[in-house]
Amino acid sequence: MNDVVREWVAKAQGDFGTAGRELQARPEPNYDAVCFHAQQCAEKLLKALLIARGVTPPKTHDLVELHRQLTPVCAEWSWPESELRLLTRAAVEFRYPGESAEQREATAALDVCTRLRTRLLSLLEAR
Repeated sequence: MNDVVREWVAKAQGDFGTAGRELQARPEPNYDAVCFHAQQCAEKLLKALLIARGVTPPKTHDLVELHRQLTPVCAEWSWPESELRLLTRAAVEFRYPGESAEQREATAALDVCTRLRTRLLSLLEAR
């Protein structure tokens, strides 16, 4: 793993830690922040794997788009687009006034992120 990829992974790990801590925060967890940081973790790991495979990642927060960029260069990669859409939507919809995440949305976002993180880190470590 080169230094650039390592830095993307470190940033992703920071987002993962923040999402987990915020979900457990008491008395007032910020479920919107859990969703945002879960998406950010996944986005940064997808971009890290793209870079590791020689692709400059696009400037997008859309996880489905990153997935579509990764599929041709990483035969071992696959993931349900519905889960990627869930994370993308959760990060965007809950970031601004008008909608707020509930505990179940935050828990679902962190669950998807946790499974994605495990898979993406295994692909990054296999290189």
